[in-house]
Amino acid sequence: MDKIFLSALNVECIVGIWEWERRVKQNVVIDVELAADIRRAAAADHIDHTVDYKRLAKRLLTFVGESQYQLVETLTERIAHLIVTEFHVPWVKVRLNKQGAIRGARDVGIEIERHASDYADATPTQVSG
Repeated sequence: MDKIFLSALNVECIVGIWEWERRVKQNVVIDVELAADIRRAAAADHIDHTVDYKRLAKRLLTFVGESQYQLVETLTERIAHLIVTEFHVPWVKVRLNKQGAIRGARDVGIEIERHASDYADATPTQVSG
């Protein structure tokens, strides 16, 4: 299986359960790996045959930047759903770090893996932030 990855995408968003967290944007760092068969793209040397990771990054910046979830768990799940359903990939791993969330720790976060079958019955409206 081939993988495409995007590392250390920094986005400011509203995320958290405390009142002050609902008023101040905080930085989250996102790492993504996704399954993609790149052989056709490599043979054709054309972007139409692979996942356009620039488009993926822009979509994530917009989606996460506009989101207002309370839990990083919810945000991470919504990111995975978005990638699988909008970019039509069979598998994704999403790691989200909320830096500075715990005193004494560099960061804290969530890492999940999802397959297309996990979202077989989901509709795109379930992704909205």
